[in-house]
Amino acid sequence: MAGGVTKRTQGKKSQARGTKATQKKSTGVQTRRMPSQAENVVLAMDIGTRSIIGMVGRVEEGRVKIIAIEREEHAERSMIDGQIENIDKVSALAEKVKKRLEDKVRFKLNRVCVAAAGRALRTKRAEYEMELPGTQLIDDEIISRLEAGAIGRAEEAFDAEREAGKDTRRFYLVGYTVCQYFLDQYPISSLKDHRGHHIKADLIATFLPSEVVESLYTTMNKIGLEVASITLEPIAAINAAIPENLRLLNLALVDIGAGTSDIAACTGGSVTGYTMATVAGDEVTETLMREYLVDFPTAEGIKARIGQEEEISYTDILGFERKLSAQQVAGCIQKTSDTLCAEIADKIVEINGGAPSALFLAGGGSKLAGLRDSLASALQMDASRVAIAGNYFQANAYSEEYDLNNPEYATPLGIAISSGLNLINDSFRVILNGRPAKLFRSGSFTALNLLMMNGYSFRDVLGRSGANLTVTVNGQRKVFYGTPARPASLLINKQEGQLSAVIHAGDNIDFEPAVSGAAAKACLQDVEGARESRDITLNGVRVPLHTPLKNGDVIRMEPPGGQEPAGEPRQEEGTKEENEPAVTAGREEEDQAGRTEEDKETQKAAGGQESPEAVIPSQAVAGEPAPRPVEPREIPQDEPVVTSSKEASAQEPAGKEGAPVRTQSREIRFRLNGMPLDLPRKEDGSPYYLMDLIQYSGIDLDHPRGTVLLLVNGMPGMFQQALREGDRVDIKEELS
Repeated sequence: MAGGVTKRTQGKKSQARGTKATQKKSTGVQTRRMPSQAENVVLAMDIGTRSIIGMVGRVEEGRVKIIAIEREEHAERSMIDGQIENIDKVSALAEKVKKRLEDKVRFKLNRVCVAAAGRALRTKRAEYEMELPGTQLIDDEIISRLEAGAIGRAEEAFDAEREAGKDTRRFYLVGYTVCQYFLDQYPISSLKDHRGHHIKADLIATFLPSEVVESLYTTMNKIGLEVASITLEPIAAINAAIPENLRLLNLALVDIGAGTSDIAACTGGSVTGYTMATVAGDEVTETLMREYLVDFPTAEGIKARIGQEEEISYTDILGFERKLSAQQVAGCIQKTSDTLCAEIADKIVEINGGAPSALFLAGGGSKLAGLRDSLASALQMDASRVAIAGNYFQANAYSEEYDLNNPEYATPLGIAISSGLNLINDSFRVILNGRPAKLFRSGSFTALNLLMMNGYSFRDVLGRSGANLTVTVNGQRKVFYGTPARPASLLINKQEGQLSAVIHAGDNIDFEPAVSGAAAKACLQDVEGARESRDITLNGVRVPLHTPLKNGDVIRMEPPGGQEPAGEPRQEEGTKEENEPAVTAGREEEDQAGRTEEDKETQKAAGGQESPEAVIPSQAVAGEPAPRPVEPREIPQDEPVVTSSKEASAQEPAGKEGAPVRTQSREIRFRLNGMPLDLPRKEDGSPYYLMDLIQYSGIDLDHPRGTVLLLVNGMPGMFQQALREGDRVDIKEELS
């Protein structure tokens, strides 16, 4: 109470000083404005179930110097099992911690680093491997594709598990940790700039419900703090307690808080797993409440005094003063403690495959008397291999004012270390479409990682053309094409960016998702010649011309003048006589007799001979002539495509002495998956991009069978890579 009175008095004095300063404005005296948080200063907040711990550190020579620490307990249970229940109450307590820290450091805090946790944290481990053509240099794009494949498998496994459990909550992929890379079957810490034929990644993907993430952001925003970075509590704790040079050993860390127990394991130099148990110190406290009829704070006090006092006195809710021996209290909680240790041990074995070589305990719950021996027994370990964490905190952090070797500091110190050691002359602020992006950090990340962390999907990156409408007219296949997808746009600091580009502190990202095209729609009257025909039927029935068409419809029509029905080239939706007929490759069912001599001559002129076995592209672009495949042959980029000598004479302007002038072809030619592909040149003269050709590859992006592999002229390609005429493009699926 005295401390509270003192603060209120100080507050009144401050107000009085403020009033006097205001009165002195006319005399030229001004109040000193509090400076802002420097870029190398980190504010870490551990929003725990029982308390909020705030730390302010300054990055100096590769370590974080802690200059201020504040801790405040929740007056009410406004958090349950690590998740925020009452945002107003949690934000009020966090603001109190923030103001006390500002009083100590004498500057305004405006950025905060936090850690996400909660009872619903879920992880999935997955592997993915790739065969590279030849022994090629492994760059960031290849590594990005490798990791994306592993993430895709983790997401599939997680989604299947959720569907089986009928879990309808929305989860975010909040980040992932690569456990191990492999190069030609050998483990390696980094693949970049190596050469090899076979690569593999083994990683852990982490998922959290959206409300966990949003509640953290909302709480911090309410007190004027911008979330500069978010990590995961298990990762934060292990970063503080077990430095990288010890991770070659098989070690595990358990951070036992009030509501949850964060667990992480490492071996071979990498973090190999992390998870969370929803049993922790509160289970012990609740046992004491029920047994001795006391409120929550009193039960917490009793628990804290076990092992420190031989006799414990307390007052129950009826007002009676009681006394118990420490041995009696220990016996009361023994069953609960054994249950807690058994569940934690099961989680450790689950992610580690067995008992670790050594176990570190952190968090306030680790101070519980007898817990260390109980955990050692549950894991069948020697008790000397279980220790309280804190001895290695000084590897990455230090303080001249505070003793950091306190197991309760594992998470807040880990948050400061995880964020601070990556703060190189900048904050972790990254802007996505004008707003601070959600960042779950466990290392560097790419533009693709950032988009996935912020709720975008691969569909937003790739898009898809609208579904085609296919009918049969007089025995010939006709296709009305859906509208094309509008490609995604990615700018990094106002420059065109790549999905594999590593995102740095302070980057400004502008992303416009791809927009899928609309499905094709057509009526009977849209079929060429329908209006002029003497008789027309749809699936054997005479119907009005405005009748909508469906996939698979069969149309039979009689041309005017008693002519015999003949096969006609396929057409696009909305294209009439102004566009040349859209012909796709290798129509095996095409009636050869229905083609005119000029058609045959045209094909021979373009490809040398007819090619009835060419592959049919699955989709084309609406509103433009469809790609016109020809018989495979290489054509120099400067050679115009001429369909026939007559057409050439008619289309090409005459030069001197009547000689035809060579003009640029209306089409641009690529080779897609080994087959020629002609596309109309874009009206604005812009190039085609690799993502533009995905719609012609036949891959169903809604139901992919594996990871999409992209090659341009035999080299790994990127979605936004510009193509040149004559490029050889491979877009295939690597089957799972």
